[in-house]
Amino acid sequence: MTRFTGEKTLMRIHISENDKYRHRPLFEALIDLFINEGFAGATVLRGVAGFGVHTVYHTDKLLELSCELPIIVEVIAARERIEEVMPKIDGMMSGGLITLEKVEVVRYCAENDRQCAMKEP
Repeated sequence: MTRFTGEKTLMRIHISENDKYRHRPLFEALIDLFINEGFAGATVLRGVAGFGVHTVYHTDKLLELSCELPIIVEVIAARERIEEVMPKIDGMMSGGLITLEKVEVVRYCAENDRQCAMKEP
């Protein structure tokens, strides 16, 4: 097992599940962007409840079906890589919030997994 450590940047993109980019869900378009840009990975998290700038509460309770639940897209990479892709993300966003924070990364790769070892988070 090979272990990599180092400081990276965690980008969290806070959007709504009904946000769109070119008639498709924004979170899917963002994932495609990160794949096409060669990022090592990204995760989409669907919230069970939340509210935004307009203080409208959205929840996934059965009696209150909401299609505006919060979505968070997370990606970890070098700050420079995130800054390179930000203009493209800016062009996709119609609202929402992006946070950036420094994180310490510990990554494990199997000895024989060359693709994992070559991709920088």
